[in-house]
Amino acid sequence: MPILFSFPEYSHISKFLCDLPGLKSGQFSIARYDNQELHAAIQSAVSGEHCFILGSIAPPECQMAALLLLAHTLKKERANRVTGILPYLAYSREDKFKPGESLATAWVGALLKASAFDEIWTIDLHSEHDKKLFPLPLESLTPCAIIGEYLGKLGLTGASFVAPDEGALLRCEAVKSAAGKSSGNTVYFEKQRTPSGIVHHNLTGRVERCAVIVDDILDTGATLVSACERLVAAGAEELYIGVTHGLFTGQRWRSLWSLPVKHIFCTDTIPACASIQDPRITTLPVGPLLRTKLAAIGLNKESAR
Repeated sequence: MPILFSFPEYSHISKFLCDLPGLKSGQFSIARYDNQELHAAIQSAVSGEHCFILGSIAPPECQMAALLLLAHTLKKERANRVTGILPYLAYSREDKFKPGESLATAWVGALLKASAFDEIWTIDLHSEHDKKLFPLPLESLTPCAIIGEYLGKLGLTGASFVAPDEGALLRCEAVKSAAGKSSGNTVYFEKQRTPSGIVHHNLTGRVERCAVIVDDILDTGATLVSACERLVAAGAEELYIGVTHGLFTGQRWRSLWSLPVKHIFCTDTIPACASIQDPRITTLPVGPLLRTKLAAIGLNKESAR
């Protein structure tokens, strides 16, 4: 029977998944010896089984090391297949070849493969280019229906949907369609990184009084602050921000509230964002999305092998 091994930070998702028929919860522990070396122990029989690991490779680095060690241990115990479920794929933005600099997306892919993962599932991959840098199958699940459904309930009649750069256009269009706003134009910018920060220019499309910005990641907030400033200059008076991964790093993102940003909504792919207690931030669950994906692979058939 397929087995799900979940790290504690994702217990809010694993509890939602483990009542699926044909999927059972796996037991394991990660500890350190006195010399600080990691040690993994599995308390579930995994020989011949399809094992799923729900966890993270985001900093601190011990998270990545623990996940890799668990995968290696499962294969050592003769697991038939190991699938990594990484709701947020850290290092996916370092995917461009720059002389003298690391290519961390490829590095992460090599580590995952070397640690015996057979495939990786993630949510809203930063770029399709990342798949070319991975030496193992990398599947991205889209949360656009989840975000779009929430937006539809807000009743933002006549709002402009905004992509902060051309790379976010397809995501923005998908969310707009899921929100039932298929008509109307989509606004987007050209984005440039400069030594002093992000600069948006060459706005395309008509900006309405209300605008919804759709992106994959809110990290420090620099990109979104720049985009919001340009939208205000173009006539927007009410702004909403929808992102998949809410990292909320540092304090820069808080300046969004000094702009006419009314609400930020993100998914729970980043467990730490739940600790931000602000009524202007709504977290949407991705459990249903992962549950649908697991059901689609035919768990009952796998458990009957």
